[in-house]
This record gives sequence, structure tokens and C-alpha cells, in this order.
Amino acid sequence: MKVTFEDVKKNKAVQTYIRMADESLHAMGYTEHGFAHVERVAETAREILLTLGYSEREAELASIAGYLHDIGNVVNREGHAQSGAVMAFRILDDMGADPEDTATIITAIGNHDESAAFPVNPIAAALLIADKSDVRNSRVRNTDISSFDIHDRVNYAVKENKLKITRDSHIELKLKIDKSMCAVMDYFEIFLQRMILCRKSAEVLGLEFWLTINKQRVI
Repeated sequence: MKVTFEDVKKNKAVQTYIRMADESLHAMGYTEHGFAHVERVAETAREILLTLGYSEREAELASIAGYLHDIGNVVNREGHAQSGAVMAFRILDDMGADPEDTATIITAIGNHDESAAFPVNPIAAALLIADKSDVRNSRVRNTDISSFDIHDRVNYAVKENKLKITRDSHIELKLKIDKSMCAVMDYFEIFLQRMILCRKSAEVLGLEFWLTINKQRVI
């Protein structure tokens, strides 16, 4: 059975796991990892593959992986990519998904966290870029600026975020950062590993990865 993105979005268990995973991360002081994040990641991963000429089905698999990628946080933040992959397998299997589609999706999910990530295929590569490029001030939930940690400060400093895909050349993450809130080096302190993963993922897709901050290319 060809399970669709809409089928997954409407699944009550999926909705519950996303909501409760985000509640757990909120309690631990993490930035937003709820529906806004997973929907953005799903759409970005889909658009990356469509822009690069991949099939509609491959793009849909990337969107499903993007939507499900953080459900493992309902178990624990540690190892959430692997636990999320196992949970996604159970969900998709119960929905009667095609085994090859399921394998592709859970492979991408299991390889998305920077502690053990690798862009093993185009779907995984698209998910990694979509996930790691989602830095924005609306993800910050702490309302007390004076108590911001570096993660809050860096996300809050991002005033504009745009991912530009040039089909035959490069994929560029363009950020506008309020430097009174965060220095460029602060961004690299917490996101360097993520940007390295984006570069590796772009290579899998046959592209270069560029990072531009305040109109200056830094990678």
C-alpha cells in the first residue's frame, strides 16, 4: 500500500506522539520541536527533491520522513533518531505501508541526528538539510531574554531564513542575524556539526552547500 503524507498527518497516534514529544522537550528547555517544525521540515525536504528532479513519490517519502523524524523525543532526547525510526516502522507497518517505502523512511529518520547522522540516500540527505536549516526566532519559547542560553540566543537572533536551491549548482542557506543578539561565531559554536552534515547531504544530491550570513558567504 502506498501510504501518503496526508494519511500520516491524519494518523491520531502520530499527532499524539508529535505533541507529547514536544511537550517533553519544552519541559527540558529545548526550542520548539512540534507541529510547526515538523511541517516545515516535511515541506522543505519535499521541495528540495522536487526542485532537483526527483519523482513525486520520492519527494513524498521525504515529506513523511520529515513529519515523523522527531517522534522519538517522546521516549528520550538521547537516541531519539533511532527510537523514532523504530516507532515510525511500527506506525507505517500498522498502516500497511510498502516495506521498501517504510525502509527508506526509517533509514532517513534513523540517520538525522548529528550524533550519528549520515546522508545514506537522497531522502535522508533532503531530511538532514531541511531539519538542520530550520533555525528561526519563532522556535524560541523562553520569554525572558536575560535568561537565554546560547541556543535561545542564536535562534532568536535569526530574523530571516531562506533556503535557495539551484538545481545544477548549489543549495544555499541565507540567514539574516541580529549581531547585537548573537555573533556569527556563536552560530558556528552550536551549529558547525549541522552545517558539515548539510554539506555532506548536498554532495549526495550532487550540489555544493553554501551558508550566507548577513549577505556574506561563510561556507
